Amino acid sequence: MISTTISAPRNAPRRGGIRLDWVIVGLVSTILLLGLVMVTSASITMAARDNAAPFFYLERQLALVLFGLLAAALIFCVPTARLERVALPLLLLAGVLSLAVLVPGLGHVVNGSRRWLRLGPINFQVSELVRVLVLIYIAHYCVRFEAALRSDLQGVLRPLLLLGAAAVLLLLEPDLGAGAVLFLTGFGLLFLGGAQIRWVALTLLGGAGALATLVLLSPYRMRRIMAFLDPWADPYNGGFQLVQSLIAIGRGQWFGVGLGASVQKLFYLPEAHNDFLFAVLAEELGLVGVVATLALFLALVWRVFALAQRAHNAGLKFQAYLAAGFGLWLGLQAFVNIGVNLGVLPTKGLTLPLMSYGRSSLIVTLAWLGIILRVHHDTVTSARGPLLRERAP
Repeated sequence: MISTTISAPRNAPRRGGIRLDWVIVGLVSTILLLGLVMVTSASITMAARDNAAPFFYLERQLALVLFGLLAAALIFCVPTARLERVALPLLLLAGVLSLAVLVPGLGHVVNGSRRWLRLGPINFQVSELVRVLVLIYIAHYCVRFEAALRSDLQGVLRPLLLLGAAAVLLLLEPDLGAGAVLFLTGFGLLFLGGAQIRWVALTLLGGAGALATLVLLSPYRMRRIMAFLDPWADPYNGGFQLVQSLIAIGRGQWFGVGLGASVQKLFYLPEAHNDFLFAVLAEELGLVGVVATLALFLALVWRVFALAQRAHNAGLKFQAYLAAGFGLWLGLQAFVNIGVNLGVLPTKGLTLPLMSYGRSSLIVTLAWLGIILRVHHDTVTSARGPLLRERAP
């Protein structure tokens, strides 16, 4: 276990100091720095053309990182036990936000989707925060209703209906990708919470059927599926994004064409600094860069799950589920984004966590990391309490 202690002032009561997991801090810092480099490389030509400032997106991404770190520091000051007590009000807030964004005049429309609330000069994507608030409640449910969750179908259906309702509200924006990732993350959290495998399998089949129905009933989503299955059938329209992404990845070969030397980012690959940042990384850094990036994400997910296990062993079940929820979400969203870039999954419009340019996604992810670091702090101090009592004369 790796931690650090910041001593309190001499006149202040000793509380053990602040404990940080430096492995998580180091991994997140490395991913953030790699993201800053790749956002700069992917956007520099477009920024020079559109804003006459080559480092326009770098400067904004740096500001977002600093704001996200500030949010993480503030949330770190909130004990996780207090989050558990306010889980239901936070869930109600998630519902209010999800409905507010659908109200004309409140919700801001970008590219045909009503996903943003305008907060002064910036737009905030509601689904990013809603995801966290809903999963905090699911973690609370896994603790409070553990017996029902483990014993019968009703105990599984209640949270699944909640997740389904949240996903439907996200679909109305529309945001199928965020809704699917939220449902799958919550589903995985319930499974970790002890839901019986037969109910898990039954609800998984039901969810897959509902998702397939949504795709079949939507001509827009069907076109995306067809473009995914054969992007070369329409390489200049429906399959354009995927074709350009595959070209970029293919050009990277073993060691890439060199940092900054990507051709596909030169107005060929749409959203090169956002949804398809991984394709630019693969083109410029090659297979070596791809493997290194995957290793960073895998290491971070593994470390977060290890933290969840330590919290569970310390008797902090809610904190364990909080950490597990973040690990599940991080792994799922990174998998979906990278899968889309590689042509393994249909286009979903999801960012690569901590790396892609994105206001709401980056800020909320860093704030959620503040919660995870607080879980580590609470786990360490909880484990030290009994030890200190045993050593007392």
